[in-house]
Amino acid sequence: MIYSKLLGTGSYLPEQIITNDDLAQRIETSDEWIRSRTGICQRHVRAAGQTTSDLALEASRRALEAAGLRPDQLDLIVVATTTPDMAFPSTACLLQAKLGANTGAPAFDVQAVCTGFLYALSVADQFIRSGSARQVLVVGAETFTHLLDWNDRNTCVLFGDGAGAVVLGASSTPGLLGTRLHADGRYAGLLSAPGSMSGGQVLGKPTVQMDGGAVFKFAVKVLDQVSREILTEHGLTPAAVDCFIPHQANIRIIEATAHKLGIPSERVVRTVSEHGNTSAASVPLALDHAWRTGQFKTGQLGLLVAVGGGFTWGAGLLQV
Repeated sequence: MIYSKLLGTGSYLPEQIITNDDLAQRIETSDEWIRSRTGICQRHVRAAGQTTSDLALEASRRALEAAGLRPDQLDLIVVATTTPDMAFPSTACLLQAKLGANTGAPAFDVQAVCTGFLYALSVADQFIRSGSARQVLVVGAETFTHLLDWNDRNTCVLFGDGAGAVVLGASSTPGLLGTRLHADGRYAGLLSAPGSMSGGQVLGKPTVQMDGGAVFKFAVKVLDQVSREILTEHGLTPAAVDCFIPHQANIRIIEATAHKLGIPSERVVRTVSEHGNTSAASVPLALDHAWRTGQFKTGQLGLLVAVGGGFTWGAGLLQV
């Protein structure tokens, strides 16, 4: 039996930081208002000309270094992003070239917004389990701030840019125990960026639109459900989870979900205060933080969960 094993993690956040106080100079808000409702203190914003593949490159280099691998040893690259560099080629192909990775090996993007990294992780796991790949780079990367209306305080305070990456390798011992993925397009109107391009012109609203209250209720409900689904599938209960690594969207969603599952506070990874919601990058950013700080240790079981526009949601169980 072939399994996917975590070999290394990496992350990258752009140097430019916008604090809550900075936003208060531009829109009607305050540090207290943002912190109390979201738990966010600051967000990182890409530099002029900095692309999603640029962010992915830095996170990928760090993950490869941690794994002790060269780029030319990769059999596959999967990038989860909602904000590709261009319509095509894919961000994964652009990343492959920038890394100097194995030419000829497949590279492609996955789009499931904030759940994108879990979708990409699941795809990579299937390649490894089938024997089609042995060493795979999985990246969640976003330059999400260019989708924001900086005059809309209900959305612009929430999001930031960043990238996180992991390297998976084929192993005879279990690592990624499994994933559970879901989607329901009937809820598309709750969270979307409904603009499009036609004839060089933007049609509709290209910035994020969100029903915050409805998103909160939906997120807590489905994150609890999918967590219990995957734990039950593997004969486990929430008590078995050593490290809970949720999508970093909002501290209230994180804490409400952990409370419903009965996971103690000290087992919950929280990075949202430092970078806000980075969409597909948030789970790998949190995973890298937990691994490098020792919150997630060898021999422990991690539960990864995310929910995003679509609506999409999912969970993964990772033994390290």
